Amino acid sequence: MHEISIAAEKLFLIGGFPVTNTLLMTWLVMAFLAFVSMVQFRRLRLIPSGFQNVAEMIVEGVTALLTPAFGSREKAEHYFPFLATIFLLIITANWFGIAPVLPAIGVHEYVDGHEAFVPFFRSSASDINFTLALAIVALTAVQWFGIVALGISGHIKKYLNFKSPIHLFIGILELFSEISKAISFSFRLFGNVFAGEVLLMIVSFLMPYAGPIPFLFLEIFVGFIQALVFTMLTAIFIKISVAAEHH
Repeated sequence: MHEISIAAEKLFLIGGFPVTNTLLMTWLVMAFLAFVSMVQFRRLRLIPSGFQNVAEMIVEGVTALLTPAFGSREKAEHYFPFLATIFLLIITANWFGIAPVLPAIGVHEYVDGHEAFVPFFRSSASDINFTLALAIVALTAVQWFGIVALGISGHIKKYLNFKSPIHLFIGILELFSEISKAISFSFRLFGNVFAGEVLLMIVSFLMPYAGPIPFLFLEIFVGFIQALVFTMLTAIFIKISVAAEHH
């Protein structure tokens, strides 16, 4: 039986660095996305067809979705590669994590005197380390985009403005809000994915075979929504970061 564990299971060590099943899943997702990108890049045609046609329709739709958030199509296209990378990483990791095959690959080990199943692959976002790292990367990029758009001094003034005590207080609040964004980002994604993993595990134990199917489709939808929410919030934070401050 596979026990419900909040912490990711350690599989092996590389130079003293522990490799967990969530990290191994992340590497698999990255390799898959890189492989698909290289294959499809070689097949690009001036007149799209097949997968390229579908991909261009998705790109056009997402760009149209981001345009109102940034206020112009030019800005939406400028930040699209970064946002699309986040979206593809999260949604692929979420869907790989609920695939019927990958979580079933593993070994049986004795933990605390009883036998337990340890999967080789586990949903990346079910590990708080993954979601926290992703949140830090996203918010660091948000700050970088703000520095590029406004300059170092212009961006710092949003947080350290000595024009008046009110401006200084508001800037300090903004600085603390950046920390809270990382916490809310990471725990929102982690909580939803981990809860879905637990739900599927319990349903599979109580009603094997056909029982988990409806919940599997639900988790596919939830995985998409979580990737979309994370991406759209990042887009909004970028819009706020690159906007000039007005009083």
